[in-house]
Amino acid sequence: MAKNYESEITQFLKNYKTEHSDTEARQREGRARLWDKHIDAELQEGFRAGKVAQKSYVYQTD
Repeated sequence: MAKNYESEITQFLKNYKTEHSDTEARQREGRARLWDKHIDAELQEGFRAGKVAQKSYVYQTD
């Protein structure tokens, strides 16, 4: 019995994906929009060079 068990969530996701065939494509599109970005190494180096060291007590004023 345990071999054939599928949780309710798994059943729901399988049914959802069969009813909404574009789900995976929309997921890939969302991932590309948020995460799959080209990182400009020169720009990143400039950010690192311009970084200011944090003081030991952040809220202390000069």
